Amino acid sequence: MSLGALLLIVIVLAILGAVAGRRRALGLVGGDKRALHSLPGHYGQVVFLFTAVPALVLTGLWLFLAPLLIDRMSSESLVGSSLTDDTAMTLVMTDVRRIARGLEVLSANGSLSESDISQMRADFSNVRVRMAEAGVALGADVGPQVFEAAKVYRDYSNTSRVLMNIAVIAVAIAGLFWSLTRISKDYRARNASEKFTVVMLIAASLVAVLTTFGIVFSLVFETYNFFRMHSAADFFFGLVWNPQFRGGSELGILPLLWGTFYVSFVALLFAVPIGLLAAIYMAEYASKPMRSVAKPLLELLAGIPTIVYGLFALITVGPFLRDYFAQPLGLGNSSSSVLTAGIVMGIMLIPFVSSLSDDIINAVPQSLRDGAYGLGSTRSETIRQVVMPAALPGIVGAVLLAASRAIGETMIVVMGAGAAAKLGLNPLEAMTTVTVKIVSQLTGDTEFASPETLVAFALGLTLFVFTLGLNIVALYIVRKYREQYE
Repeated sequence: MSLGALLLIVIVLAILGAVAGRRRALGLVGGDKRALHSLPGHYGQVVFLFTAVPALVLTGLWLFLAPLLIDRMSSESLVGSSLTDDTAMTLVMTDVRRIARGLEVLSANGSLSESDISQMRADFSNVRVRMAEAGVALGADVGPQVFEAAKVYRDYSNTSRVLMNIAVIAVAIAGLFWSLTRISKDYRARNASEKFTVVMLIAASLVAVLTTFGIVFSLVFETYNFFRMHSAADFFFGLVWNPQFRGGSELGILPLLWGTFYVSFVALLFAVPIGLLAAIYMAEYASKPMRSVAKPLLELLAGIPTIVYGLFALITVGPFLRDYFAQPLGLGNSSSSVLTAGIVMGIMLIPFVSSLSDDIINAVPQSLRDGAYGLGSTRSETIRQVVMPAALPGIVGAVLLAASRAIGETMIVVMGAGAAAKLGLNPLEAMTTVTVKIVSQLTGDTEFASPETLVAFALGLTLFVFTLGLNIVALYIVRKYREQYE
């Protein structure tokens, strides 16, 4: 039974239970709703929730935990082989899962029987051909022992799927009958339904918190493994970034931090004045028809994918700056530069600055403007001397939020600024950022347990700390501003 069919059965049982619960409640009082503690629909809701939610929770836990357990049991069949390295075992288990998936696909198509599997075990050269039929690519050193582990993996997966179907349906049926037996005319179904709903809302809100803790834990754990292999002093204070996967790497973060802050500074230098002036115009000068058109058009920039901005930087902005500024001035010959990425990223950040600043300026009490006008100030004087000082804390928060967005950008930097990790002041030279190197260190054929790969987690944790600090400062400033004027 597929997962979709299982979920459909659970939902159908829950719907039937809801109908049965409502009818049972009405039947206990002879159809007189006034004799019930709660509305008939509340009794149906209770049965629905106790039927569906425990079964769905069990399904989610099973789908999360079962693959981990199956991997562990399947890898035990490889113990005693030549695999003594954890990284090699991880790569082999990848092939084990691929072969198991291929066997499943071929069995589902009816083109593979158990006798065929026995023949493949005897003649292992036939495995690659059959796996190719299923669209599965294997590693170069896959042997018979890996095939045996894949067969074990497939058997465990099939058994797990059958047990999951039985357990989930059993839990759904048990919840249905248990909730039906609790129904009586004095049963507080509304209270039970509301409490159950509150628990689900709390659980849903905890998902984001637990996800954040999971991300931080994984970063801290892998960063700790990295610093066991590489000096922390060399990482934080090194001036050279030169990873070599065969040893002798220099993994200093300072060139990457310099490139990150340099590109972000150029982007903010471009985005903040334009975004702020646009916000002042829309809040203080634009008519309502103009504002209703201009603000949505400006906010469209925030909906453009960053890969499109990257292509714009690569094809248009970069060659323009190279041909008309870098080469004539003798400052560089590359279309990839800090200025290219900074300008395009600044265009992307304009709606972040303008939209939030516009809302903050509009939140300044009208009484402050009226008081300034009453003292004889002009509109421009009122904006400069009253509105902007009052809105300044919120505007600073908007700029800091835009800065955290700029620090975490990847695609625009990859396609606009290049990948050269170096310290320099020339904005028409290629540089790179922390996010770009995180991607490059985790892609390609790399050994996961090496410091050259694990350094990506140290870079990620460093970037996480910087952006978290900026977000905390920005939110603190914005909240303080709101408390002052609301």
